[in-house]
Amino acid sequence: MNTLRSSLYMAFMVVTVIPYALACVLWAPLPLHWRYVLTTGWPRMCLWAARWILGIRYEITGMEKLPDGPLIILSKHQSAWETLFFATRMPRDVVFVYKKELHRVPFFGWGLALLSMIPIDRRKGRESFDQVVSIGGRRLREGRWPVLFPEGTRVAPGETGRYKQGGTLLACRTGTPVVPVAHNAGERWPRNAFIKTPGLVTVSFGPIISPEGKTPAALNAEVKDWIETEMRRLNPERYAGTTA
Repeated sequence: MNTLRSSLYMAFMVVTVIPYALACVLWAPLPLHWRYVLTTGWPRMCLWAARWILGIRYEITGMEKLPDGPLIILSKHQSAWETLFFATRMPRDVVFVYKKELHRVPFFGWGLALLSMIPIDRRKGRESFDQVVSIGGRRLREGRWPVLFPEGTRVAPGETGRYKQGGTLLACRTGTPVVPVAHNAGERWPRNAFIKTPGLVTVSFGPIISPEGKTPAALNAEVKDWIETEMRRLNPERYAGTTA
């Protein structure tokens, strides 16, 4: 049954992304906010289809604490599911950090390129952090919320990647508070796995953390501590015998 569900879901994504990408080209002249609202209609449909085709439900805790002002979201990264979630469920337009090569991907990349997010050239190494700060600062001034995954890539449930300081560097340079986010989407939508499994995803928003008086390294350690501690609360069976 899970194979059938996953096959139907993949077919849904393929069938809908092409006409949606072509529509993105048509509304490219519209103001940025309207381009965002229209373009994120596709991830909104994908999140809806994940619920009704794949059987992946979700619950949110702590979201009521989000401020009505500038914010940087620093989240655990386990799957593609959370990118659909952040793009469609936040009270502000969000921007993601991603490698600019994605703009070359047919259909999906075309729509992404029209949203003025934070594309970076990862081949430039340390300079990519400067790109995050420079472009991210402009996006914050536009009233948008950057979403960064400190581990840089998707990690399997129960694992912890190295937390990079791009997000906290942006926070300290701009004086913008951050919110750590833990979730267990990888339990239902594993990394690089075709087969998804029905069940509940919990998305947990942590406390708003001010960067005032902190170094990027210290802020990064605080974010990591909250996320990894919360992950052990969400799925303690994955972390038996380990510490945050």
